[in-house]
Amino acid sequence: MSTINLTTKKVGEITGDFIIPSYQRGYRWQEEVKILLDDINEVPEGANYCLQPIVVKKIDDNKYELIDGQQRLTTLFLILGYIRTFRPKLQQKYTIDYEIREKSKEFLSNIDFDNINDDAENIDEYFIKEAAKTIKNWFDSSTDADNTASLIANKLNNKVNVIWYEINGTEDAISLFTRLNIGKIPLTNAELVKAIFLSRNNGIDERYQLEISTQWDDIEKELHDEKLWYFITNKRAEDFSTRIELLFDLMANKTDGDKERYRTFFWFMERSKSNDYKENKIELWKKVVETFQRIKEWYNDSELYHKIGYLISVDQCSLQTMIEESSQKGKSDFKSTLNEYIANSINFNKEYHDLSHDNKSDYPSIEKLLLLFNVESVFQNGDKSMRFPFDKHKNKNGGWSLEHIHAQQSEGLNTKALWNEWLDLHVQSLRNIDLTKNATLIEEIESRDKENTTEEQFNTWFEKVIQALNLEQNIDYIHMLSNMALLGTFDNSALNNSTFDVKRDKIIEMDKNGDYIPICTRRVFLKYYTPSDKNQLHFWGKADRDAYVDAMNATLKPYLSIIDKQI
Repeated sequence: MSTINLTTKKVGEITGDFIIPSYQRGYRWQEEVKILLDDINEVPEGANYCLQPIVVKKIDDNKYELIDGQQRLTTLFLILGYIRTFRPKLQQKYTIDYEIREKSKEFLSNIDFDNINDDAENIDEYFIKEAAKTIKNWFDSSTDADNTASLIANKLNNKVNVIWYEINGTEDAISLFTRLNIGKIPLTNAELVKAIFLSRNNGIDERYQLEISTQWDDIEKELHDEKLWYFITNKRAEDFSTRIELLFDLMANKTDGDKERYRTFFWFMERSKSNDYKENKIELWKKVVETFQRIKEWYNDSELYHKIGYLISVDQCSLQTMIEESSQKGKSDFKSTLNEYIANSINFNKEYHDLSHDNKSDYPSIEKLLLLFNVESVFQNGDKSMRFPFDKHKNKNGGWSLEHIHAQQSEGLNTKALWNEWLDLHVQSLRNIDLTKNATLIEEIESRDKENTTEEQFNTWFEKVIQALNLEQNIDYIHMLSNMALLGTFDNSALNNSTFDVKRDKIIEMDKNGDYIPICTRRVFLKYYTPSDKNQLHFWGKADRDAYVDAMNATLKPYLSIIDKQI
């Protein structure tokens, strides 16, 4: 990075003679021309717009090899050329010359926008002429082309920026071009921010640059700990080529919906500039380190880890907001604020007993309650070495589902294979509960003709099995919170629609295989909450449901008391 000179320039400030080297393909933009014009036109009043970096290598005084950005720079050249048909005094401050095309510099500079013919000596001229037609048509489609030209000229001169990324003359330009263009991966915010701190001529001596570089590598390494990463974000780690970029986005308050690709870079660039350029950069880097240290403090504090981790998981409060809150309050007040955020996350517009799996709009509410129940159960366990695994929760293959603890619907069981699998799964449960009482039904199911089982036959057996395995006639509880648990989505409908006994065996098998099962879900199927004198192994009855709800109320009391509610 010490060989990079990094700055920003308005389009109107770009000067020089640019050579497009032979190792690059020629000009090929088509639809992108209109997109660029639309983007420039839509830059709001008082705002700035940033194009992707222009990467250059200085050849001579004001002469550059253009390594990356030739499509954008050529298109901007053509746009400025067209605007000059309305504003002849507008200066064209740079030129472009394609190394493999003789007279390309003259061709670009002398396009007659009022008389663009279809003759082209080569493929590059063809695409350049097509781009010129697109530019003319775009301006002509406005109600006042003259006024539109003035507006675009003003934005190019005052609003539209490029990131000027100049490498040292000894750098291997072809190697850099290859890296930038494999998969068309642009320079990232993190790479550009790094250049702010470690580029040449930035006023920071080599000793301090080495310190920044070392701290950078340490932070990057720590953020590769999946437990730390998924504590602070719900974003997939693989979406970041450099994980420290998440920290920079956090400081720049960049949101997911932000369309400005390089907002984070510009935030750092603006704050790195001052009368004392060196000191301001040093203080800015110290702020980066302090922000990371604060996050690590939270990560190492069991209570803050669980509270903040939950709030991030359910998108109730941004990490930026919590950092601001913590900087303004003492630790006790900060924890009280977190408690209020958590309480508000489960303060729904309906009562808890009205939440139903039958109503899809209730899913987010039920999921929040169950997730908080699991997180708090781990935290309140008393063993500070136990931590809720946000990394496993967010990386569960297939995602999570709201699972009926005891199901008795045949929804999704629509093939002969699933009918037979479901019946086979439940025969053992019938034996376990009452072999004598269920002998006839067991014999009937086991002696069936599997190849010729009909839907009507299956539905009849399904109802008989459900009735035999259900001690209660009232099934209103089926879709209620007291019959819900968080579980990874089963691979087939036979298990999704199974009764408690069958699901219990499957979850024990999953647990033995090392599959991640949330602590409260595991406890449900091990009858952890049910008092011994009311425990019956093969059913999920009223006593089980009541004990389950009582456990939720006790565990979530710190938050339920804030909103004066009870499950």
